[in-house]
Amino acid sequence: MLKEFKEFAMKGNMLDLAVAVIIGGAFGKIVTSLVNDILMPPLGLLLGKVDFTNLYISLSGTTYDSLDAAKKAGAPTMNYGLFINNILDFALIALAVFLLVKQINRFKKPEPVAVVDNKQCPYCLSDVPAKATRCPFCTSQLEN
Repeated sequence: MLKEFKEFAMKGNMLDLAVAVIIGGAFGKIVTSLVNDILMPPLGLLLGKVDFTNLYISLSGTTYDSLDAAKKAGAPTMNYGLFINNILDFALIALAVFLLVKQINRFKKPEPVAVVDNKQCPYCLSDVPAKATRCPFCTSQLEN
C-alpha cells in the first residue's frame, strides 16, 4: 500500500498540482494586498470615506464605534464589509488568472491542423479518403 501511495504521489500531475497550490497561495496574498491596500482605500474615499472592513451590523442591538470595539465587547456582528472585500478579492484573483492564462495561451504554438483529404461517397454519403477506389462502408466502386 505504501508503494502504491508513493507511485500516486510522485506522478507528474500530483507534483504539478502541489506547485500550483503553493504558487496560488502566494499569488492570493499579493491579490489580497492589492485589494485591501491599493484598491479599497480609494474606493472607500469615493463612497464617502467608508472603510469597508468596518462595515458591520451589530446583532445585539448595541451601537459600537468600530468593528474592533464590537468584537472586544463580545457582541455578535454580521461583517458585510469584510464579505465585500472577499468578493472583490475573489473577482480580482479570477480576473488575474484569466488574463495570465490568456497570455500564456497566446505564446503557445498552435497545434497543426491535420489535413484530411476526404471525398464523399455518392451512394451512402460517408466520408472516404480521397485516394480510395471503393467505399469501406457500402463497398461501392468510386470514381477518382
